[in-house]
Amino acid sequence: MPKVAVYNVSGSQVGEIELAESVFGVTPNTHVLHSAVVNQLASVRQGTHKTKGRSEVRGGGRKPWRQKGTGRARQGSIRAPQWKGGGTVFGPTPRSYGFKLPRKVRRLAIKSALSSKVIGGEIIVLDQLSLAQPKTKEFANILNNLKVERKALVVTSEYENNVALSARNIPGVKFVPATGINVLDVMVHDKLIITKDAVAKVEEVFA
Repeated sequence: MPKVAVYNVSGSQVGEIELAESVFGVTPNTHVLHSAVVNQLASVRQGTHKTKGRSEVRGGGRKPWRQKGTGRARQGSIRAPQWKGGGTVFGPTPRSYGFKLPRKVRRLAIKSALSSKVIGGEIIVLDQLSLAQPKTKEFANILNNLKVERKALVVTSEYENNVALSARNIPGVKFVPATGINVLDVMVHDKLIITKDAVAKVEEVFA
């Protein structure tokens, strides 16, 4: 079982914690990680793109000239695709880009993402994290104490409103409760800051 240090908000080590091998100690599967990230990015695409086909553009109700005898190529409508102002051939239409991944694949993906953070030494476990009031400066001090200088994902066991409000104005920092942890957020952020209670909750769900 992988072991990592436990810190307090002052940045001092206060102990160690053993992480579940089945969640934080698997061999990362890069193909599954890629599939999960593509799935998440595809699901947030709006898909509202639209062009008009020849049946939707205005005009072109009658044949521009007779079929034979003019010396010109036969034409049926001035709104055919080859005409200026004509319809678009095979243009984009509104659609959903979302697709489903099997449940086992989704679970393996989040395990792979969490395990990659452990392997890379990019996980910081806190004994607890709570703020008496929303204070961005106070939260920034906590990050400085933990020597976090780049993008960080902060995870607690339950939704902490004061933590969420304090973290949202800091560039590169995102807060989610344990129930909202996902592959894209874990992979995009350089550091994973998670409380002991959140670790237990994640292990309970994914073990």
